Amino acid sequence: MDGFHLDNQILSKQGLLARKGAPETFDVEGLLRLVKALPGSDAVYFPIFDRARDIAIASAGMVSGESDSVIVEGNYLLLDALGWRDLKDCWDFAIQLDVQLSVLKERLVKRWLSHGLTPEQAQERAEMNDLRNAGLVASQSMLADVTIKI
Repeated sequence: MDGFHLDNQILSKQGLLARKGAPETFDVEGLLRLVKALPGSDAVYFPIFDRARDIAIASAGMVSGESDSVIVEGNYLLLDALGWRDLKDCWDFAIQLDVQLSVLKERLVKRWLSHGLTPEQAQERAEMNDLRNAGLVASQSMLADVTIKI
């Protein structure tokens, strides 16, 4: 799903760069078109996200028509919100991870530290953006077939 991040220039123009990673910062319509194209296609190309460069790269991945299963991963794939809820009909089986907030915060801070942020910046990024997004997922997601507590 991360390949569907909107470009930073678009996010800046929309005043959303600081919220990158929130549902409104993704091309959910593009993701839905791609997922709907999977059944019966010879090949479907998809964008990947280069976290080091903070950009999506178009057509950098491919699902072959020979694939009988595809795993789609992302925070909002069960979100009960405009655009996002349409994805649920595409899933044969949905798994949701239920991660304790303290564990999630620790992992997020470590992630941002590994990307060169200072401890203060990493803490702020986790609290002001990522944990807000996690709260949205926890409170507004549709039911998965299986929920795994971590």
